[in-house]
Amino acid sequence: MSERMMDNPALANVFGTLGAVCWSVQLIPQIVINWRRHNATGLQPTMMMLWAWAGVPLGVYNIVSNFNIALQIQPQILAVLSLLTWIQCYYYEQKWSIARSLAVVLPIACIMAGIEVALVFALRIGVKRGVHWPVTLIAVLAAAFLALGVLRHYWDIYVHRTVRGISFLFVGIDALGDLTSIISVVFQPYLDVLGLVIYGAELVLWIGIFACGGYYNLVPWIRKRQGERRASIQEVERAQDGISLHDPPSSTSVFRTPSSDIELRSRTGVVRASNEAQG
Repeated sequence: MSERMMDNPALANVFGTLGAVCWSVQLIPQIVINWRRHNATGLQPTMMMLWAWAGVPLGVYNIVSNFNIALQIQPQILAVLSLLTWIQCYYYEQKWSIARSLAVVLPIACIMAGIEVALVFALRIGVKRGVHWPVTLIAVLAAAFLALGVLRHYWDIYVHRTVRGISFLFVGIDALGDLTSIISVVFQPYLDVLGLVIYGAELVLWIGIFACGGYYNLVPWIRKRQGERRASIQEVERAQDGISLHDPPSSTSVFRTPSSDIELRSRTGVVRASNEAQG
């Protein structure tokens, strides 16, 4: 950590709180979507589990680094919501019962909490003794877990050539949480480069998800809408010109009258008689 040239605890707390709020609600749209459609198709359980575990080292790092309270609470919220979304994948896709789901997710949550508490005490003792490399390692682990979680979705995009199963509202809120967290870190008494790397790496990856969504989802949708609009305009123009989509019958059948029928039959008879005489 390097000395800050600018220290503004008030702004650090404000943006840290905004980041915590964003991370508090980021996964709620995704959870609601899963619940409403009763499936989690396309949502990567690996991503959710990596995020849940990312909350452990991130929480340890933020607490040991004495970040503001909002940033210390933020990883705990991330871990809880990620575990809830993760177990939804198995509840809906693997048809697990509620009892089985709770029997799996609750012990995992307790193990995560125990590991985090133990690491906080251990790393604080190390810092007091002048040993800082374990804190750096924890920061690297947090950034790696968060990045791998998002990268897992990149693989799904590559395989299916579309952004599926993930709420763009969730992506937007998460990216906003990363951005406000970065600003909060900037206004801390010390400029924590590792903190910037943790939140900045995930922000960049989310921007990439938005770009993929624009390329694979938005652009084809716009093209489809434009094609439908052009087809509709052409159909209206044809209707105005009196042109049918099918081949029109001959003019003789369209404008046929009784008198014209008689005239046509008489002409046909004359031609037939002439042919018989020549024969």
